Amino acid sequence: MRSLLDDYQKNSKDFEDLGIKVPKFDKSKIENTEENVPVWIHFGGGNLFRSFHALIGQSLINQGIMKSGIVVAEMYDDAVINDVYHPYKNMFLSVTMNSDGSFDQELVASVADSIFFNRDNLVGWNKLIKYFEQPELQLITFSITEKGYAIKDMNGNLLPSTLKDISGGPDYATTNMGALTYLLYQRFQAGSKPLALVSTDNFSENGKKLEDAVRVIAQGWVDNGFVGQTFLDYLFNSKKISFPWSMIDRITPNPSEKVAKLLHDEGFEDTEIVHTKKHTNIAPFGNTEETHYLVIEDDFPNGRPDLSKAGVILTNRETVNNVDQMKVTALLNPLHTGLAIYGTLLRISSISLELKDNDLKKLITTLGYDEDLPVVIDPKVINPKEFLDQLIQKRLPNPNIPDTPQRIATDTSQKVGIRYGVTIKNYLSSNELSVDTLEAIPLIIAGWFRYLLAVDDDGKELELSSDPLLENLQNSLNGIELGEKDIDIVKNKVWPILANKEIFGVDLTTTVLSEKILHRFMQLLSGPGAVRQTLHAFAIER
Repeated sequence: MRSLLDDYQKNSKDFEDLGIKVPKFDKSKIENTEENVPVWIHFGGGNLFRSFHALIGQSLINQGIMKSGIVVAEMYDDAVINDVYHPYKNMFLSVTMNSDGSFDQELVASVADSIFFNRDNLVGWNKLIKYFEQPELQLITFSITEKGYAIKDMNGNLLPSTLKDISGGPDYATTNMGALTYLLYQRFQAGSKPLALVSTDNFSENGKKLEDAVRVIAQGWVDNGFVGQTFLDYLFNSKKISFPWSMIDRITPNPSEKVAKLLHDEGFEDTEIVHTKKHTNIAPFGNTEETHYLVIEDDFPNGRPDLSKAGVILTNRETVNNVDQMKVTALLNPLHTGLAIYGTLLRISSISLELKDNDLKKLITTLGYDEDLPVVIDPKVINPKEFLDQLIQKRLPNPNIPDTPQRIATDTSQKVGIRYGVTIKNYLSSNELSVDTLEAIPLIIAGWFRYLLAVDDDGKELELSSDPLLENLQNSLNGIELGEKDIDIVKNKVWPILANKEIFGVDLTTTVLSEKILHRFMQLLSGPGAVRQTLHAFAIER
């Protein structure tokens, strides 16, 4: 049996006999010291980081391009660090699940330090401050999900937690964005050294959202007299602090029991999946798909490792935005969310099984090819039609990817404006396209309303995925039940939601889509089995 804690250099043949690729470097040589300080810190120690960013770091270290390891700062769940990183000396196994049924395995040792970054953890808090003060630090990356950047509520008002950070000042900031701004203030005080902050989270204009959040908090501190104007000037100086935009794409589900059994049967012993109290699912291994893209705006005021040598596409902001619009607002994420909503309502256990469902496949192909592809600007670095073909034909149907509709349904309220609102705006502003032709998008939004009732297609109670607006939205729909026939009652409930620009990015009640959504919602409400009947009728109509 082989373990992560075995000496992979001394026992490299034993790992290779198990089909596990090992690092080409001595892990002790990349640990951070006074002479070997980190150039890269990553916030968010979850499965995406372990299956993507850490492999980029490993490739750079293998090639001798990067001399120090990545520092991981987890801001949400201390169990991730205490139960999965530290016990295995920050190493883990990456398992790539190929569509042909094969698996590629690599021992990842590119993480030099892992920290739970929270004010209650003073050791970790102070350690990260020291890292931020180092002039050699070049880039900060993030994979903390959309809600990790949230500073406003669904009505556009600053959250109470944000207001508390602003009124309390740097020394009392506790939220993700408040704590980050505090770290930047420490770097500013230590010599105003340059730094790039790169959001690699899966939503449009991610760099802008990060930039806006940091600057709102910093402006509040200036207004309240906690910091001087020079700190704000530092944040607004692009030669000092940059917020590059990015597009990331790699389907990375929670660790799979199937993969754990495979590894155990092969003779690998570190396979226990940890389910934390905060509902994080993580393991000494990560499983992911073979296809992956990371496109980053090349704006690093303090320099950077040559990320392109590890497969990262470095380009300008316009190209990043075009790639991002292609993927996040059109050709992947919207399809994923549609599958998440209806797969949950139909109690389908995996995304790959949904692709075998003709009704659901027709829904997403109509969405992708007929409604989204026409608004995509070709970014040139990735071909949109080929990207969509690959997604429909190879990636989503991959049975080796144990991804679930329920995982993807998480935080849907934070996604619908990006995944559908952007396309709707493009139609509204187009001289060639008419928003009246959209049918899949209103059916998916209506499906989301049906999902929020927490009742499946058989009329049975349904457990919904977590969402910061779930309680508010369900309260707004309170009183609507399966079988409701009074369209005026339903309209009065859904109209304020459809009008909310904070959710959809546009007031849908000013468009014909609102009536289409209402009509579809009424169909979905008609009784048990109505979800399947509505989807099937839609597929036949196409």
